[in-house]
Amino acid sequence: MTFPMNVTLKQATRCFHLRLSAFGLLSDFGLRISDLPLCALLTLLSLPLPAAPATRPNVVIILADDQGWGDLSINGNFNLSTPRIDSLAKDGALLERFYVCPVCSPTRAEFLTGRYHPRGGVHGVSTGGERLNLDEKTIGDTFKAAGYATGAFGKWHNGTQYPYHPNARGFDEYYGFCSGHWGSYFGPPLEHNGKLVQGKGFITDDLTDHALEFISRHQQRPFFCYVPFNTPHSPMQVPDRFYARFAKAELKMRARNPGQEEVAFTRAALAMCENIDWNVGRILDRLNDLKLADRTIVLYFSDNGPNSWRWNGGMKGRKGSTDEGGVRAPFLVRWPGHIPAGTRIPQIAGAIDLLPTLSDLAGIQIASSKPLDGISLKPLLLRAKYDWPDRMIFSHWNGKVSLRTQRYRLDDGNGLFDLEADPGQDRDISAAEPEVRARLSKARAQWMADLLPGLETDNRPFTVGYRQFPITHLPARDGVPHGKIKRSAGAPNCSFFNNWTGTGDSITWDVEVATAGKYEAVIYYTCPAADTGSTVELKFLNSRLESKVAEANDPPLRGAENDRVPRQSESYVKDFKPLRVGSMELKAGRGTLTLRALSVPGKQVMDVRSVVLTLLR
Repeated sequence: MTFPMNVTLKQATRCFHLRLSAFGLLSDFGLRISDLPLCALLTLLSLPLPAAPATRPNVVIILADDQGWGDLSINGNFNLSTPRIDSLAKDGALLERFYVCPVCSPTRAEFLTGRYHPRGGVHGVSTGGERLNLDEKTIGDTFKAAGYATGAFGKWHNGTQYPYHPNARGFDEYYGFCSGHWGSYFGPPLEHNGKLVQGKGFITDDLTDHALEFISRHQQRPFFCYVPFNTPHSPMQVPDRFYARFAKAELKMRARNPGQEEVAFTRAALAMCENIDWNVGRILDRLNDLKLADRTIVLYFSDNGPNSWRWNGGMKGRKGSTDEGGVRAPFLVRWPGHIPAGTRIPQIAGAIDLLPTLSDLAGIQIASSKPLDGISLKPLLLRAKYDWPDRMIFSHWNGKVSLRTQRYRLDDGNGLFDLEADPGQDRDISAAEPEVRARLSKARAQWMADLLPGLETDNRPFTVGYRQFPITHLPARDGVPHGKIKRSAGAPNCSFFNNWTGTGDSITWDVEVATAGKYEAVIYYTCPAADTGSTVELKFLNSRLESKVAEANDPPLRGAENDRVPRQSESYVKDFKPLRVGSMELKAGRGTLTLRALSVPGKQVMDVRSVVLTLLR
C-alpha cells in the first residue's frame, strides 16, 4: 500500500488502524497507533498482512482425556447424553474407525507432528519421557507461520521447560498445566504463559472460559484454538450439578465383562463427560454468537481408550492396551458448507492424520520438512472421488505394538483378528489366514526395527534459562530423590517430595543452563511450625546458595473432599508457599542441580513441590 507524499498523519493513522483492526493485530503488536510517527506508519503499511479471514477457516480442536469411544451417546451409549458433541457429527462427519495411542502423551505428540510418537522421542508419560524432541515442528508452528493466532488451553503433556513448553512450540498463548495429570480440579494452581496463577472454579469450565476469551479476542483474524481438556482422567471430580443424576443411577449398559466394572467410577466418568459436553456447547454457542460457525472447523477426539472397564461397544481392551478398545477413539468434525452433514466415514484414520488434514483444509504449508506418517483425510471429509489406499496404522506402548488395517488387527502377541466379522477381537484366525498374518507380522517387525531401538535410552537434560522465556519450573516430577526422601504418590506427575528428615538426603535435577547469568531461586514448600529452622543449600556446578526455612507453612492435604470415588494413583495436594532462596550466578552448561540440608533441628526439613529458576540478567 502506498500513499501520496501530502498524506496527513491523521489520514494514514486512520487507514492503518482500520487495516490492522480487520485482522485483530493491534493487541498482538502491542501498538498505540496515535503514538506512531508517520515514517513508522508508512513502513508498517508496506508490510504484508495475513490473508483476509474469509479465505482461511478458523480451527478449534477439542481433545478429551481418557474418554473412550463408547462414552458418547452418538456411539450408542444410552447411559449418558452428549448432544452438543454429537451435533458435530450430525452437522458434519463422524470417523467410525479413528485410532490413537494407548496413553496420553504419545497421542498428543502424534497429533502435534503428524508422525508416530517414537520419532519425536516420546516414550513415557512422566519424568521427562513425555517430552517432544526439539527438532520436531508442530501443528502450532504450521498455523502460526500461516498468520494464525494460536492458543492452547489445558493439559499439554509434551514437555514443561522451555523450549519444550507450548509457548515455544507454536502457541502464542498457553493457559493450563504441562504435566500428565493434576491432583485437584477445583481452583487448582495453573500457569499462564509460564507464570503461576490460581485457577477459578472447576478446571474444565475454567479452561473453556479462557478458550472463549481467546476466540472472542481474535474473531477478526484466523485463529487456531487447541483445547486439550484433562477430563474424564482421574481423580474423579465433577461439579454437583453434573454428578447429581448419576450418583445413584442404574447403568443399563455395562462393560464387556461386568464383573470388572467399578460402577461408582463409571458414574463419575459419565458425569465428567456430560460436563465436557456442556463446555463444548459453550464453544459452539460462542462461534454462533460471533457469526464464526460457518468458517470454523471444529474437531473433537480423545487421546486413548476409557480409563476404566465400562461400556465401550464390546471392544477388547481399555486405556494402556494396544487392543482395539485401548486405541479406538471418538472423532467428530464439522465445517459447514464444506463437510456434508451426516457424513459417516468407515475408512481407518488416526491422530497422525490431523496435521496433514487440517493444513490441507486450510490451504497452508506444513512447517515441518520431515516426512509425515499421516495422510490428509480431506478427500474423505469432502466426499471427493479418490482411490483410497488400504493402509496400516501402528499402535505402540511400552514395547508392545499392534497393527490395524481396514479389516484386520494383528495384536501384540501376533494374533490375527478379522474385526469386520469379529469386532470383539475374540477369535484368532492366524491358522486360517497364514499369509495375511505373515505379511502383517513382517510389517510390524520392520516398524519396530525402524522406530523403537534406543527410544527409552533418554539422555536429555531438563532445560533452563532462555531469555525469551526466563522462568523455568523444575517440579518434583522431574527430580530424583536420594536417601529417605519419597514421593507423595506412586504416579510422579502431580507428586511432591516428603520424608526429608536428614542431612544425608537430597533432591537432584539433571539440567542444562542455556544462558549464563544471574538467576533467582525459589522453592515451593510446606513445613510445620515445630520443624522450622533447617538450613538448605541449592548448588549447581560452582554456584551455591544457602537459606533457612524460617517461616511455617503447614496447610492440610486436599482433594479427597471433592473425589467421587477414592483416587487410585494421583497425589493429594497442598498449598505450597514460595521460599525465596536468593539469587545466584549460573554458568552455561550441563550439570546436577542439588538441593540438600546442612542442618535439621526438627523432625523434617520440608516438603518440596518444585524449584523455580528465573533468569534476571
